[in-house]
Amino acid sequence: MPHLARLLHLADSALPTGSFAYSYGLESSLTFGLVRTETEFRAYLYSFLQQAVGFDLPFITSAAGASHDLEPLLLEYDAQLLTPALHQASLTQGKNWLKLLATFYPEVGLAELGQELARQQLPAHFVPLFGLSLGKAGFAVADIQATYLHLALRDQLSAAIRLGFIGPMAGHLLQHDFYEIFENLLDAADIRPYTEATRCTLLLDVAQILHDDIYSRLFQN
Repeated sequence: MPHLARLLHLADSALPTGSFAYSYGLESSLTFGLVRTETEFRAYLYSFLQQAVGFDLPFITSAAGASHDLEPLLLEYDAQLLTPALHQASLTQGKNWLKLLATFYPEVGLAELGQELARQQLPAHFVPLFGLSLGKAGFAVADIQATYLHLALRDQLSAAIRLGFIGPMAGHLLQHDFYEIFENLLDAADIRPYTEATRCTLLLDVAQILHDDIYSRLFQN
């Protein structure tokens, strides 16, 4: 099994996957007053992680252990991304991620996978490809799940810091506090197959749709 250091490298914020270009609704939530206080921001983060556990992790887990046709899984994920900007961001990140992992782990055939997805015109979204590629590289499913939630939490807090909503020290303290929360979410989660994945936070989708109405934007989404 790959060493922990390799997984830490893949979780490094300097890795050019494009995630730092997007706020996933946080910028519009702050701009339009959906999130105004630290208490509301904590509730926002909790809801964000709940949706990641209920929606993203089933796709990640199914893809990590995929020994079957990927087409239904990819098409189902594609159908559930209803926000155009988020849909495009996912495809861009998926393309970048697969290219990076194909470079790091050429022996597992990710370059060929990317070519086959392109040939079949299947949507190469980041979330399922994250699980699939790390599973093929030999990482344990539990580690893949925890790493994904770490990335999701880190990127939201980094966005909040760059938007000036919280300071760097407060942001990192909040990240430290929230590790216990997402560990509890993981422990309590009944990780379902992707066919039972659910989106549970409608306001996050609304915030993402409102993003295009911001007059001056720091983030793409």
